[in-house]
Amino acid sequence: MKIKNIITIVVFAVFIFGMSVLCVAKPADEFSLSERRQLASFPKLSVDTVKSGEFMSGFETYTAERFPMRDTFRGYKAWFSANVFRKLDNNGIFVADGHISKIDSDMNEEMMDYAAQRFLNINNKYLKNKNIKLFFAPVPDKNFILAPKNGYPSLDYKAFIDKMRQKTDYMQFIDITGLLDAEDYYTTDTHWRQEKITDIAEKLGAEMGVDVSAGYVENTLENPFYGVYTGQLAIPFKADTIKYLTNDTLNNCTVTYYDMGKPVTGEMYNMEKAMGKDPYEMFLSGTMPLITIENPDAKTDKELYLFRDSFGSSIAPLFAEGYKKITVIDIRYVQSDFLGALVEFKENSDALFLYSTTLLNNSMAMR
Repeated sequence: MKIKNIITIVVFAVFIFGMSVLCVAKPADEFSLSERRQLASFPKLSVDTVKSGEFMSGFETYTAERFPMRDTFRGYKAWFSANVFRKLDNNGIFVADGHISKIDSDMNEEMMDYAAQRFLNINNKYLKNKNIKLFFAPVPDKNFILAPKNGYPSLDYKAFIDKMRQKTDYMQFIDITGLLDAEDYYTTDTHWRQEKITDIAEKLGAEMGVDVSAGYVENTLENPFYGVYTGQLAIPFKADTIKYLTNDTLNNCTVTYYDMGKPVTGEMYNMEKAMGKDPYEMFLSGTMPLITIENPDAKTDKELYLFRDSFGSSIAPLFAEGYKKITVIDIRYVQSDFLGALVEFKENSDALFLYSTTLLNNSMAMR
């Protein structure tokens, strides 16, 4: 018995020592590819942070997020939670109807007010005196379909959208919820699938008085798409397939990106990013503050100003059929107070504010 105990202690000590060495020797990752987020940085060490406990709290998070084989242990935990303890979710991540999703049930009216105020400021400063027609179309998270029918806590999307409609009553509201179902979204990600939302684009166009209907060629990206929820789920899940739409109109469009410095002419679909850590960023190159799409063969001479989040990346090309020029604006990456120096807002144009309920409910990123 004594020998058995000694062996157990030695094995445990070797394991602890080995993991400690790995913790020290392992390069400190700055980004978790599986979770699509920045990892905690080493906390500031000072007398004040030690006294307050801030250093130890930060150090605990820092070491936990850089622990060797962290993703492997996360996978074990998730598997045991689902298959042994029979938990319905793992840290708010759940699987229902073949989709991975995240519980988000709290309505944050302060954040809704902040978003509404940003929109109002933009209207008052740039749009109000230009005879620009204003439209507002919130995009619900896929939980509005998945959560209630599967017994998970859910945001009251109808109440949420009604409140946002009231807060933006100077715009024409466009309701797209009736056209959406679970299959319009990726199974492993938050976003909608471009090939499934041509009807959404046509409805938005019709409400704005423009015909954007068109025929498309459906292309399939060879690179498998593991969306943002895949890493958060932490157990194996079937990959999504990204499909993207092309036609002669889109091929003839000129796409200009305004990021840092000189404007750059690029592609509608960025194939370099399609092979990167987040293939969804292939649509209009992902996070860009300002983009223009110009169509020399448009059905009208009208212009559209599309204020958007990441959902707008994949639908913006589908408006090209009906507009001579589309200016795509992301106020998460450009100060709205500076837009006048970057964008010429023209008379008799359209402005569409197309935002996910997720961002509207957590809007501090808007500037």
